[in-house]
Amino acid sequence: MTTRRKFLTSAGATAVGAGLAAPAIAQSKITWRLQTYAGAALAEHVIKPAIDSFNKIAGDQMQIELFFADQLVPTGELFRAMQRGTIDAVQSDDDSMASPTDVTVFGGYFPFASRYSLDVPVLFNQYGLNEIWDEEYSKVGVKHISAGAWDPCHFATKDPINSLEDLKGKRVFTFPTAGRFLTQFGVVPVTLPWEDIEVAMQTGELDGIAWSGITEDYTVGWADVTNYFLTNNISGAWAGSFFANMDRWNELPPHLQELLRVCMDQSHYYRQWWYWGGEASLRVNGTKMQLTTIPDAEWATVEEAALKFWDEIAAESPTKAKVVEILKKYNADMVKAGRPYRYG
Repeated sequence: MTTRRKFLTSAGATAVGAGLAAPAIAQSKITWRLQTYAGAALAEHVIKPAIDSFNKIAGDQMQIELFFADQLVPTGELFRAMQRGTIDAVQSDDDSMASPTDVTVFGGYFPFASRYSLDVPVLFNQYGLNEIWDEEYSKVGVKHISAGAWDPCHFATKDPINSLEDLKGKRVFTFPTAGRFLTQFGVVPVTLPWEDIEVAMQTGELDGIAWSGITEDYTVGWADVTNYFLTNNISGAWAGSFFANMDRWNELPPHLQELLRVCMDQSHYYRQWWYWGGEASLRVNGTKMQLTTIPDAEWATVEEAALKFWDEIAAESPTKAKVVEILKKYNADMVKAGRPYRYG
C-alpha cells in the first residue's frame, strides 16, 4: 500500500532529480554563420533586417552571425564553403557562387527571363522551379530554402549609351551568364571582388557596371563614380536564394526551420517594395546620373538574341531544357494575360 508519506517522499525525490538533471539536458544555443553576396551598405537592406528579426525571435535557441561579401571566403567560393560546412548558410544567386548544378546559369540575371520582380516568386512557387531547385541542390548536399527577386539589371557607365554600338569594347562588371550573353554585343565582361568595383571605376579599369538597378547604384556608392544610367535592362529582376548546408539544416528542430522560412519570406517582401519604389523614385528624383535610352526597335534585337540564347542553354542538358520550357510557358501566359502583366 502506498502511504501518503511514501508518495510525498517519492514525488519530492522525483522533483529534485528533475531539477538537478535540467541543466545537463538543456539544449545549447545553435550558432550559424551566414555569408551574403552583398557588401555592408547593401546588406543593410537585402538581408540584415531579416537576420535581426530571426535572432530576436529565436533568442537563446539560435543565433545567426551575418558576414558580408568576401568576409569569410570570396563570393565565387561560397558554394564550396557551404557544402563543406565552413559556412552554414548563404544568400546569393546560383551564378555568382559558382554552384555546380544544372540550374546555376539561371541564377542572377538570366537574360529576359523576367520583366517584373513578381515574376520570380511566381515562377518558383507556381510554375515548378522550386521543385527543380530542390532536386538539384539535394544532389550536392545543400538545402535550397527560398528564392526571391531583387532589382532589374541596368548599365551604369562613365560614357553615355544611346545605341548598341556604344556598348562595343566597354569593360563591364557583371554576372557570369549575363556577361556570356552580352559579349555578342561587344561588351567585355570583367570579374572583380564586389568591394573593388568603385575603385575600379575611378581608376579606369572598368567602363561600366551591369550588376544592378539604380537603387543599388545609389546605395553602394556606384552612382558617385558613374555618369549615366541606361533605362533598358536585360532582365526585370535578379533571382537569388537562401541556401544552407544540408546537415546543418536537418539538425534544426522543425520550429526553427519554419522560423527561418518566415524570416526569409519577410526578406523577400522587404526587397519587393524597397527596390520597386526605389527604382522609380531615383529615376525621377535622383541627381547623380543622367538617364539614357536605346530606342525600342533597336533594343528588340537584344530581346530576340535572348531567345536564341535560351535555346542554346536548353540544348546543354535535360534539366536546363525543362527550365527554359517553363520560362517560355510563363512568359507566353503573361503576354496572353495582357495588362497589367505584359504591355506587349
